[in-house]
Amino acid sequence: MFSSDRNSHRGVFIQAWEKARAEQPLEPLELQIVGILRQHPEYQPFLEAGDSALERDFSPEQGQSNPFLHLGLHLAILEQLSIDQPAGIRKLYRNLTRRTGDAHEAEHRIMACLAESLWKLQHDRQPFNESNYLECVRRARRA
Repeated sequence: MFSSDRNSHRGVFIQAWEKARAEQPLEPLELQIVGILRQHPEYQPFLEAGDSALERDFSPEQGQSNPFLHLGLHLAILEQLSIDQPAGIRKLYRNLTRRTGDAHEAEHRIMACLAESLWKLQHDRQPFNESNYLECVRRARRA
């Protein structure tokens, strides 16, 4: 899953969805991927295209959302919640879920903060700023 090769990374998502559709047993990570994909039916046909999805580029300028990035951010958030890292993210998530009444919506709000933090990390070439990330999630409660 944590390969630096884009096609290998993307292939994990495609393979998990193929196995789910074929009703084959799934590994724990694949179960998480399939759970997220069931919440995102708009990405299912794309992944069903198989290898043609591997090489596709996505341009934000053209309004294209990258399903692999979106799914990967969901996985990152689930991992953060499972280990409560950064410390306090689990509590913020629970509060946000209560406020929105929807766990998936809460994940999407956190995802916006995570994406912003990762962009800043790349742009500024600075370490990940947990304080700013958590503050963004706190503010998302009020949105």
